[in-house]
Amino acid sequence: MLNLSKQSISKQVNEQFELHSLNTLHTPRSAVILKRWLMAIVVILLLILFLPWQQNVTGKGDISAFTPKDRPQNVQNIISGRIEEWLVKEGDLVEKGDTLLVISETKDDYFDPNLPSRLQEQLTAKKAGLASYQAKIDALSQQIVALEQNQKFSLQKARNKVKQGFLKVTSDSTDVIAEQVQFNIAQTRYDRGEDQYKNGGLVSLSELESRKLKLQETRTKLVSTQNKLAISRQELTNAQIELNSIGAEYAEKIAKAESDRSSAYSSLAAGQYEISQLSNKITNVDIRRNQYYIKAPQEGYVVRALKAGIGENIKEGESICTLQPFNPAMAVELYVKAMDVPLITEGREVRLQFEGWPSLVFSGWPSATVGTFGGIVKVIDRIDNTKGEYRLLIVPKIAKGEQKWPKQLRMGSGVAGWVMLDDVPVWYEIWRQLNAFPPTLKQEPEGALNHKKAK
Repeated sequence: MLNLSKQSISKQVNEQFELHSLNTLHTPRSAVILKRWLMAIVVILLLILFLPWQQNVTGKGDISAFTPKDRPQNVQNIISGRIEEWLVKEGDLVEKGDTLLVISETKDDYFDPNLPSRLQEQLTAKKAGLASYQAKIDALSQQIVALEQNQKFSLQKARNKVKQGFLKVTSDSTDVIAEQVQFNIAQTRYDRGEDQYKNGGLVSLSELESRKLKLQETRTKLVSTQNKLAISRQELTNAQIELNSIGAEYAEKIAKAESDRSSAYSSLAAGQYEISQLSNKITNVDIRRNQYYIKAPQEGYVVRALKAGIGENIKEGESICTLQPFNPAMAVELYVKAMDVPLITEGREVRLQFEGWPSLVFSGWPSATVGTFGGIVKVIDRIDNTKGEYRLLIVPKIAKGEQKWPKQLRMGSGVAGWVMLDDVPVWYEIWRQLNAFPPTLKQEPEGALNHKKAK
């Protein structure tokens, strides 16, 4: 009982004399094992609570291309027409400039097969008409120069005549003054002689008659010089009138010539406009005939024909088929909630799960996740999609030892993504999720918006 001896016989006694009550009170072995497992699980769970968990923002989207030129595009025709022949089929790989289909004309303005040559003939005739207008302009310009020169000479001649008339008037005025003086002297001598003859006979009758004759002669000369002065003045007036009439006459002739030249210039400008229109029409006809062959804008695959059949009419600017550019720069359009956008900055790492690829995802432990692919945030939209979601453009980021995005990815395939944020303990993440708190960041994001200008 006291276990004083080193040799114990309790085992032999228990085997020899088995006691039912003792076996009943003994703890079962399965319970001991269960207890140990539960304790191990609790310890493991406690340890897990303190493991680091990388917070993330989830989103869904689809596969697209990073640049607009790599996204599927509709091939459109510039002109209306009727389909004559398809040269490709859906799924064909075409090079840039390859003809996809041929169309024919549907507008009656362009039915004439000789339309370019006829337009060229009209253009030649218009150019000949322009040459005649130009010749008329040159002739009128020479006529205006000649009229201006004649006007100059005629005006100079008329001015000289006016000047001569002015000098003649001045000379005749001097003669009138001189004759007036002679007349006054003769009048004075006659009056004095008449007084002397009447008062004393100091002057003889013959002398008096002689003085009277002299007076009459001077009067005649005075009247003659006055008439001559009047004629000179009239001639001066006529010369001045002629000078003014010459200026008006030549001004009228020059104005008429300039008016004719302006009309010729107007006709020339109208002809040049018509020539420009004809040239433009000829060029448009040539370009339009080249548009009968609708060509691929870039290398890619013909995905879907939106117009089919031979003889079907198509309108201007109508989509004919869809072209998927060859070897596009793949990207993912991921949509996240507006409340999560402030937490995301360009350059954040993203884990992507593509539809059709099996995966085992632990969103907070990206290193333990299987079947996901890496990427980074390249673009954050500045406006939402009317559903309260913002688009992120995700481009590939291949870490060392990580596989590239699958080559079998197709445009429009569904994608689930996780934008990776900062690390926190698991217990904190559980507490945050239970309280519906947003993820936290160690520091406020800076430069979240890209202000780079397009080059």
